[in-house]
Amino acid sequence: MPEFAPEQPSLFSSQALAALSRSLHGWEEGPLAKTLQRQPERADAFATSSQAVERLYTPLDIADLDYERDLGFPGEYPFTRGVQPTMYRGRYWTMRQYAGFGTAEESNEKFRYLLSQGQTGLSVAFDLPSQLGYDSDDPMAIAEVGQVGVAIDSLYDMETLFQNIPLDKVSTSMTINAPAAVMLAMYVAAAEKQGVSADKLNGTVQNDVLKEYVARGTYIFPPAPSVRLAADIMAYCARNVPQWNTISVSGYHIRDAGSTAAQEVGFSFANARAYIEAALERGLDIDEFAPRISWIFNTHNNFFEEIAKYRTLRRLWARMLKERYGAKDARSMMLRTHTQTGGSTLVAQQPENNIVRAAIQSLAAVIGGVQSIALSCFDEALALPTNDAQRIALRTQQVIAHETGVTDTIDPMAGSYFVEHLTNQIERQAQEYMDQIDSMGGSVRAIETGWMQSQIAEASWKYQQEVDEKREIIVGVNDYAEGAEQRPSIFSVDKRLVEHQLTRLEHHRRERDQSQVAATLEALRATCHGAGNLMPPILDAVRAYATLGEICGAMRDVFGEYHPPTVI
Repeated sequence: MPEFAPEQPSLFSSQALAALSRSLHGWEEGPLAKTLQRQPERADAFATSSQAVERLYTPLDIADLDYERDLGFPGEYPFTRGVQPTMYRGRYWTMRQYAGFGTAEESNEKFRYLLSQGQTGLSVAFDLPSQLGYDSDDPMAIAEVGQVGVAIDSLYDMETLFQNIPLDKVSTSMTINAPAAVMLAMYVAAAEKQGVSADKLNGTVQNDVLKEYVARGTYIFPPAPSVRLAADIMAYCARNVPQWNTISVSGYHIRDAGSTAAQEVGFSFANARAYIEAALERGLDIDEFAPRISWIFNTHNNFFEEIAKYRTLRRLWARMLKERYGAKDARSMMLRTHTQTGGSTLVAQQPENNIVRAAIQSLAAVIGGVQSIALSCFDEALALPTNDAQRIALRTQQVIAHETGVTDTIDPMAGSYFVEHLTNQIERQAQEYMDQIDSMGGSVRAIETGWMQSQIAEASWKYQQEVDEKREIIVGVNDYAEGAEQRPSIFSVDKRLVEHQLTRLEHHRRERDQSQVAATLEALRATCHGAGNLMPPILDAVRAYATLGEICGAMRDVFGEYHPPTVI
């Protein structure tokens, strides 16, 4: 390995850069000018989601790049090149598929099928009533029970969901936010029923409720008590469920709502700051909980921007944790992320094209150095994915891992003038967004005023204009379209499953100790009125078989519900 001269702050000497500048000028005035006279460039808008793309990148575009300061080596600060010294040469990323529908029995069968096909972790999709803290028999819930995920009303359902799946042997990711504390408590209690102690559990609960106000809408309580709940999970797990990732801060939904890549980074990091500061206020040390912060980001179609984004994420996080929060443990500075390929990039027209889109997106994520991937299935623009679509998505990851060679070396795009420039620019823009949010008083304030939402809406509107005007081509949608579309067979949830779920819930309520349920719910209300950690009383209520709706209802009684501002 070559040695770097200590007096050389950049990869490029001033003399070499000056000579290159002269050569570039000569190329522009000579070969380039003649070619443009003969054949002008296409009229396309050459740009990523965040910035214009120049026709050529050279060392002049990254002249201030310092290798040790900005890149370093894999597994070392600032982790630009990866969080592990061997990356995929030592272990592939975790291959997950997001799954869950109907009742716990059907979803359990789906999980066991995916594990049998070589999947290495589980990712649970909850139905809409569960995400909003309603029981399946609530009048607000009845039309949505089991439709976009699994219905979980009580510990009884959680036990069924993971029946014959040893929870000390599998990593489970749960995409749940507003009622995350309740679902985590159910998971812990279900493990206890299996004889597995909480300190043996490995997985992630999303628990990022701030992005719900910004991008997704499955919130329950106002932002302040929601951040309290998120921080309570972080504090409780730091001392009781030490292998659990207590929050998976999400850029995914911010991006799918229409943000640029730079906004995805900047807004999600601003939200992370709110959670960190709430945890610090509880007396935790930054290195006590930061190693268990994980992430989920969205991978879209612009191949090089997505690679650069993941490199930016690691470097910016490492610098923020070290410089702003004084982290000393290297694990606190490592940004570990799951990624899901872009759901909003899937289209119903020519849906088989979505297989190609997801493959390119997952390839970018692998080159970018992520730790876990789930592919959005090709038929998801139409319905929940079929088993065939799930299998194709999983096989796509396996082909990338075993057949492409992209895992043979670490961070293969490092040193690319274009990729390094993109990495620097995304970092700069994301930092500007964070600074602006700080000046407003933080994420909660930026959300309450509707500023963050309006920024995403504006970016989404600009992109749609580009599509409408064909400056952005979507194959099979606004160009290369065909007449009659061939629709694949699609999955549908059996409506009889709803009746089964309601019958189960009614039976469950009759069999439990009603006085014990009432006592635990009253204790939870009392803790909500105070300042204590909410996880212990939630766990007590779960163990008494109080339902999700009853537990969230007790908290609604104290915290109220959130009503969003009008975004103009």
